[in-house]
Amino acid sequence: MPLTPVRPGSPGTVYFSLLGPLSAVIDGRPLPLGPRKQRLVLAILLSRPNTPVPVDVLTDVVWPEAPPRTARKNLQVYVSAARSLFGPGDARARVVHDCGGYRLRVEEGELDTLRFRTLARAGRAAGERGDLRTAARLLREALDLWGERPPLHDLRDSAGVAEEAERLEARCLTVYEDWAEAEIETGRAGVAVDGLRDLVERHPFRERLRAAWMNSLHQTGRQAEALAVYDDYRQLLARELGLEPSPAMAGLYRAMLGEGRAARASAPRSAAGGASLPADSRHFTGREDELARLLDVSGSPEGAVLVVSGPAGVGKSALAVRAAHLLAGSFPDGRVHVRARREDGAPRTRNDMLDELGRLCGVSGPGRPDPARAGDAWQDWLSRHRALIVLDDVADEASVRGLLPRTGRSSVLLTARGQLAGLEAVHRTALAAPGEDEALELLGALIGGDRLRTDRAAAVRIVRACGGLPLAVAVSGMRLAVLRHLPLAEYADRLDDPAAALDELVAGDVSVRSRLAAGWRDLGPRDRGALARVARLAWDGGFTLERAMAALDRDERGTIRAVESLIDTGAGGGAAGGGARAPPHPPRAPPGAAPPPGGAPPAHAALYEVPRLLCLYVREAAGPEETGVREPALPFGGGAPRLLSRG
Repeated sequence: MPLTPVRPGSPGTVYFSLLGPLSAVIDGRPLPLGPRKQRLVLAILLSRPNTPVPVDVLTDVVWPEAPPRTARKNLQVYVSAARSLFGPGDARARVVHDCGGYRLRVEEGELDTLRFRTLARAGRAAGERGDLRTAARLLREALDLWGERPPLHDLRDSAGVAEEAERLEARCLTVYEDWAEAEIETGRAGVAVDGLRDLVERHPFRERLRAAWMNSLHQTGRQAEALAVYDDYRQLLARELGLEPSPAMAGLYRAMLGEGRAARASAPRSAAGGASLPADSRHFTGREDELARLLDVSGSPEGAVLVVSGPAGVGKSALAVRAAHLLAGSFPDGRVHVRARREDGAPRTRNDMLDELGRLCGVSGPGRPDPARAGDAWQDWLSRHRALIVLDDVADEASVRGLLPRTGRSSVLLTARGQLAGLEAVHRTALAAPGEDEALELLGALIGGDRLRTDRAAAVRIVRACGGLPLAVAVSGMRLAVLRHLPLAEYADRLDDPAAALDELVAGDVSVRSRLAAGWRDLGPRDRGALARVARLAWDGGFTLERAMAALDRDERGTIRAVESLIDTGAGGGAAGGGARAPPHPPRAPPGAAPPPGGAPPAHAALYEVPRLLCLYVREAAGPEETGVREPALPFGGGAPRLLSRG
């Protein structure tokens, strides 16, 4: 699909830049961005464009030590200044307060990082189609947006801004690798060789950069230098980490040494020994920040344990599998994927999963060892190897405790509906439904961009009726791909009908209802009854703690525990995640009381919500004994639920 021409800084448009110092121009004239704290707020809002940034995140960035009592009021002043950068006609609509934070709405032609992302995606798509010349051109255009100095270098003494800047640099490195490999494969290695040398000097452990540099040197006739690059890398790994280069990197070296011809630059990304992974999704979209974090933490030389949590259908497994495929060069001893549930959704035992891991990694001998000895053998194998283990759809902490590494450089990536709060020393990533643009991108990938553009308004209705949930959007796309005659508007009407929506979200053997049912079955009777009762309150978009107390017939403390239990379990699925969500709301403090530090609201001042699809399932699944009423009807009207207003 061709890119839409965009002219950054077109007349009357504010154009922001993060790929260098924070700056803004209009009609070629630089705009003053105010004092430092004001620029910090603007930098974080622009680093997460079109996404709510929680107030506590902004507070931590501006006041990392101890926020003043006036922190919330000061933030409002800084946000007002950000609004003033836009024309008076749309200033209010540009920076809005919702979902417990501030969202800065900005278009691709107004922010260099959005343009960079669009060009990079288009370049990768061209490469996947085999059009390497177009891929190289688009990726080069993306790289040309970068300034000579690091992104946001003027604000990097702030830890929060430095973290955002490092994410941007990580994306740039990946795009540079994509570009260099495309140039090498089209026979133009000479244009990449010098830049690759400079980047390898700055990132000596990045294997993909090394491979591209080796290939560029080899293709330009500098074989001795190419072989020296590998030897330097081998010595560096042995000296600093006690590791050897990956089998793919070693194979690249042998190919150059023995065959006298250039090997493919993507060799280190091929499957390492012992890899056992599901196929990567061809329609994976978005999740760039979450994927960058998984790649960074999982691929760290010392190893790590990560938990990716979120409701069924939000895309946890797809994200984990994508990360595992991209980490081939970091795990020479293999990447292994094991399902933590049986086909019927029931949890597998730890010993059952341990047996499978042993077979896949060559740990188990003949026969069936006793569990204690098998566990010791598994821990010994982990301590001596560098492998990535993906345990998918984990039910609880107890089922995986003996499977996580105690020592060594292996990493384990867990996906789970609940938080797995009982696991210590883990990195956590909580997935919510992606934004509307990403959901539309997924739908368009399945039904075709031309068809989506013929009735974009109906496509928006479809993704909103799905709550943005990737599984529901994907099922809609698969269904529409088969029903080519069905107008998008008619399908949107079907999804708007609460009596028919779940029946429409079925494509072959893939069913949204079955995923929601699995989450429902996982709940204990107490949580199930609480979810059934609070779901009845969600028809108007949200409910307060006071309304939940009345519905559950409990005091405040008991109601808080019940609602937080639903959030922790990640029951069901939907746009807001979990069985319920508690986005912060301005606190209602007693008269004369000081606001809480950093503006963090108490539970009684929050609004809670239950996603629409989960409400629909609860209505048909819950009986009178769970809802507390004889007819658990939910008064849904047409259309997707409205957004909650929180500020």
